[in-house]
Amino acid sequence: MPSRPPRGGIEAVSAAVLAMNRRLEVREVLQTIVASARELLAAEYAALGVPDDHGGFAQFVVDGVSDEEWKAIGPLPRQHGILAAMLHEATPQRLDDVRDFASFAGWPRRHPVMKAFIGMPVMDGDDILGALFLANKQCPTRPEAGSHGFTQDDEDLLRILADHAAIALTNARLYERSRELTLAGERARIAHELHDAVSQKLFSLRLTAQAAAALIDTDPARAKGQLREVAGLAAEAADELRAVVVELRPAALDDDGLVATLRTQAAVLNRVHSAGVTFRAREVRALPAAQEEAVLRVAQEAVHNALRHAHAGAVTVTLDGHGKGATLRVTDDGRGFDPGSVRRAGRHLGLVSMRDRAGGVGGRLTVQSAPGKGTVIELEVPGG
Repeated sequence: MPSRPPRGGIEAVSAAVLAMNRRLEVREVLQTIVASARELLAAEYAALGVPDDHGGFAQFVVDGVSDEEWKAIGPLPRQHGILAAMLHEATPQRLDDVRDFASFAGWPRRHPVMKAFIGMPVMDGDDILGALFLANKQCPTRPEAGSHGFTQDDEDLLRILADHAAIALTNARLYERSRELTLAGERARIAHELHDAVSQKLFSLRLTAQAAAALIDTDPARAKGQLREVAGLAAEAADELRAVVVELRPAALDDDGLVATLRTQAAVLNRVHSAGVTFRAREVRALPAAQEEAVLRVAQEAVHNALRHAHAGAVTVTLDGHGKGATLRVTDDGRGFDPGSVRRAGRHLGLVSMRDRAGGVGGRLTVQSAPGKGTVIELEVPGG
């Protein structure tokens, strides 16, 4: 069981833990951990290193050092000295002067001077995820008094923070891995669809070319017409191959945002499929990352159903903003189904996973459909 936080630190620890758990990206979690630790312990400098398998660090995040100062310091540190002691022995370290450590070997020329030091390994069971360390304890009421030593209360507080940091970091890694697997599966599905579409075009091109070759001597005029069709089919195939390259890129939510990502994917599918796929957006604000992810995945699933299962001739995707939230609506003119047959149709059409995605971000999914009447999938998300 972790130690109880020192009196007066409970609220601060709670705020730090909440801040860590709001982050999903590993880098953001690391930065939040470091900033929270520095603030909680009133340190001048804080850092967290995630070790690699080659004696260095896969990631190294600092707080209290400007970008210019960090660049001037030079390459990332190696796993030596007191850092190695924490990482290899999995033991906390607390020193009045880090330069007194037995294997201390100095710093790079532009490295800030550090004296009082405290370090804590971040553990997941027996696995060492990283090392959290702080330097130069400051007096909050008298910063001009300079550095002081870290106390046992500081060590207890840092241990609690490190315990929660391990959970937040593990969750962030699982989230990123899950997203990678989702993207890989999505890319494989799209690749299969586009492969089928391109293969059909190339098969038609081959047959048309054979017909032109057979007519070239007996009916040159018809052969010319066939060759013109060959040129058109070749151009269409080239367009679809380019679409493969575009669509198989990772989802660009982080770089382009939800609206641009949906617009791009709709345009690609419109070119690839015989059905018309259109997209429209109106007054949409940026949503929290998890909600944008859910909206994108529900839209992809709904459009996939319309094209592959409902054999729709037209699919319309709309995204309308309302306050801080948004409403996604995917409408098709396909053959529809009976929403009451949830056990059969729900699984076949991915309705269960879409509802799970909606519920996971506080949203609401509704389905309107009937045999021969098309389908409307609507997702409302509240925003943040």
